[in-house]
Amino acid sequence: MSRWTVADIPSQRGRSIVVTGTGGLGYETALALAGAGADVIVAGRNPAKGAEAVAKIRQASPGATISFEVLDLADLRSISAFGRRLRAGRSHLDVLINNAGVMTPPARRTTGDGLELQFGTNYLGHFALTAQMLPLLRKGRSPRVVTLSSIAARDGAINFGDLQAERNYKPMPVYSQSKLACLMFAFELQRRSEAAGWSVASMAAHPGISRTDLLPNGAGSSSAAAMARRFLWFLFQPVAQGALPTLFAATAEAARPGGYYGPDRLFETRGYPSDAKPPEASLDEAAAARLWDVSAQLAAVHFG
Repeated sequence: MSRWTVADIPSQRGRSIVVTGTGGLGYETALALAGAGADVIVAGRNPAKGAEAVAKIRQASPGATISFEVLDLADLRSISAFGRRLRAGRSHLDVLINNAGVMTPPARRTTGDGLELQFGTNYLGHFALTAQMLPLLRKGRSPRVVTLSSIAARDGAINFGDLQAERNYKPMPVYSQSKLACLMFAFELQRRSEAAGWSVASMAAHPGISRTDLLPNGAGSSSAAAMARRFLWFLFQPVAQGALPTLFAATAEAARPGGYYGPDRLFETRGYPSDAKPPEASLDEAAAARLWDVSAQLAAVHFG
């Protein structure tokens, strides 16, 4: 796994892949996969940004098979509609990359379904999307689901008494909770896939500290976090580098079902893909099973 790069991605010809998110890590992930020959669907809520991403990828990789589909992860109806469209138009799906997210809006905001925005988008939206995609994934060839976590998950805790942060909203702890939930979901999905015989490999990845627009988009362009992103840019690794753990999990033969991958240097903040150390809370199987059941009720979805 030493110094694994985009050049090490095996041919993805014949593989169908969905990547959520049109910019930042999502764009770099889709770019690399399309360049490796995959049939890539970029999914996001903004058609203009989606069209721009597709055009740039086609320019970088002439002949790439790349398309855009509308998907708002903060709207369960949009997720259901996306699922119906893909199940009607596709025979299978080989890889689902649960990447898109929002980070630390200063005031509590909610999704169209009344859920706290970070929990609802980063975690529950992808939980529901995976349920929608499972029938296609089960028909895929060596299918994989890669769910993006964060080093912020280390400080996360699942507050079952206030999952939606209605009583106590603090931007960073709520973000950390959402990313811990993503990691717990990835591990629990692997356990359930093995138990049910779905033959779908579930893995998790995180990008270290990368120069994405999550901070300015979420916390605001004048926030302390966004100012650090702008003026201390040298502390953040390039976005393409941050996408490598995701690409490793999605494509590498050495990636293990149930694995967790992140950068290999400076406490997993930068570098090349390697095994990441999961926080202790993410290994609590009873809490993961409880979170799964609560999530299935909130999202009104069923796996299997």
